[in-house]
Amino acid sequence: MPLYLEQLHQRLATELSGRLPDYIPELAKADPAWFGIVLATVDGQVYEVGDSRQPFTIQSISKPLVYGVALEDAGPERVHATVGVEPSGEAFNSISLEPGSGRPLNPMINAGAIATAALVGGADAAARLARVTAALSAYAGRPLEIDDAVFHSERSTGHRNRAIGHLLRSFGILGADPEPTLDLYFQQCSLRVDAHALALMAATLANGGINPLTSARAVHGDLVGPILSVMTTCGVYDFTGAWVYRVGLPAKSGVGGGIMAVLPGQLGIGVFSPLLDERGNSVRGVKVCEALSRDLGLHFLRPPRLVASTVRSRYTLAQMRSKRQRSAPELQLLQQHGHTAAVFELQGDLRFATLEPVLREVQATAGTLALVLLDFKRVTGIDAAATRLLAALVNHCAGQGQQVVLSRVRRHELLADFHAEVQPQHHGAVVFQPQLDLGLEWCERQLLQRHALGPPAAALDTLAQHPLCAGASAADLAWLAQQAPLGHWEPGALVLERGDPADCLYLLLRGEVSVVIHLPPGGARRLATLSAGMVFGEAALLEGGQRSADVRADTPVVCAVLPLAALRQAEAERPALALQLLKGLLRSAAQTTARLTAEIAVLEA
Repeated sequence: MPLYLEQLHQRLATELSGRLPDYIPELAKADPAWFGIVLATVDGQVYEVGDSRQPFTIQSISKPLVYGVALEDAGPERVHATVGVEPSGEAFNSISLEPGSGRPLNPMINAGAIATAALVGGADAAARLARVTAALSAYAGRPLEIDDAVFHSERSTGHRNRAIGHLLRSFGILGADPEPTLDLYFQQCSLRVDAHALALMAATLANGGINPLTSARAVHGDLVGPILSVMTTCGVYDFTGAWVYRVGLPAKSGVGGGIMAVLPGQLGIGVFSPLLDERGNSVRGVKVCEALSRDLGLHFLRPPRLVASTVRSRYTLAQMRSKRQRSAPELQLLQQHGHTAAVFELQGDLRFATLEPVLREVQATAGTLALVLLDFKRVTGIDAAATRLLAALVNHCAGQGQQVVLSRVRRHELLADFHAEVQPQHHGAVVFQPQLDLGLEWCERQLLQRHALGPPAAALDTLAQHPLCAGASAADLAWLAQQAPLGHWEPGALVLERGDPADCLYLLLRGEVSVVIHLPPGGARRLATLSAGMVFGEAALLEGGQRSADVRADTPVVCAVLPLAALRQAEAERPALALQLLKGLLRSAAQTTARLTAEIAVLEA
């Protein structure tokens, strides 16, 4: 990308057509050779070439951003009553008002921008200016300042804009003395930016209103659509039709020589070159955007065909289960009924077009599914339509006697309006789980309860009851009990810690433990949960090894702790017992290997 932009810059640097604007004296002082190009992606990568940090004034590029401020402060209803959204087909400084009402046709022409500025909130002129400056600074990712020389130049020569302001007052669009509003308009146009700032402003709009470098929200996400809409239909004035045809990006130009263009969801473009065409657009800026759109395939009406599925993986509980180790009867029941619990691991942006096929599949299996688990770890966004579809799914499933589990979903960020869309009587049909594995375990528990499997195995009173010791002689069991003293741990206590010497085998007689590994930064993942009758610490069989994970007590725990030395003694003095123990451990390892192999096969499929 840097090489491409450098070549594009070199190719267009010799383009010297156009002229400097002379109706604002300060703008006519620009160097015609100034030329900068910046491209910023929504993940914060910035590519820049040329005079990308050369300051200039934002001028009309401020209009869509201040339009967003007005929408936030005054509300859409009042804004739409004050200014329309129809393209005028005329120059930016034309007096395009609706016959009769006097309402400006759109907020991108000067009349509409002046009317929009009057809707910015604030107790006085200073507060309104501070509001605009703070908002545009959030877009740029740094504090912006007014170029006083340009402001005073515009103020002293802005006779046409002053006439527009008084005309708007005569129609009641401006309800008071227009001069403070005109001053605010001149000031917003005089904010000093550069091509880098323009690209970040555009990338902020592409990123749903959040600056990709600072992560600060510049505008409410629901208002990005209206802002981009007026940029698309009115952003380059009477050149808009040709712009959409050739470039196909929401954009805004300014007579300061800047152009800002947005590819929603992907990137923002900022270009600066002060030589303007007869419409007031940067000559080089237009050519840069045409080249970028053509060469990089950015036209928003020619998007790439989506080939990636929204479903990253689909399986049932008969194919993959949680990390909780189950007894043989439990495994048999889950294998028999696991097909009634389906898991969908979702990915990407969820919209109507991407989510609807998933929900169609779920609804088509209403007769066979009891539980539906949707995992959101790799979901990057959910729009309002997808939120309504998910709520409709819950309502549908509740009516069919099904339950829906949503795992790893950032509820306040992705599903803020979800509960309002779910019918109150169906709120119990949806369950949130913080991890996929916990969601799988919850579904397993529901199936085990629904099919009337008895309670989990009770605690073991003696080593003789432990499956690992099945078939051992009374003498061997007595010897083993002497060699393996009982250890007790309270909930939350560490039974084993990563890095400890692996010098004991633990036979779990009472309670539950979880095997956990730690992940950066500060996270953790459960590898397994074990209950009475199971074994852990098999690394003790590898002399000189170390523990590779923590084992933590989930409940009050009792274990028989068999030292490595006792195992070695059994091999020499009690070979039948040693063989019995090793066969049990091998059987457990084989079951784990078979389970992992099956899970890998499901995920690869």
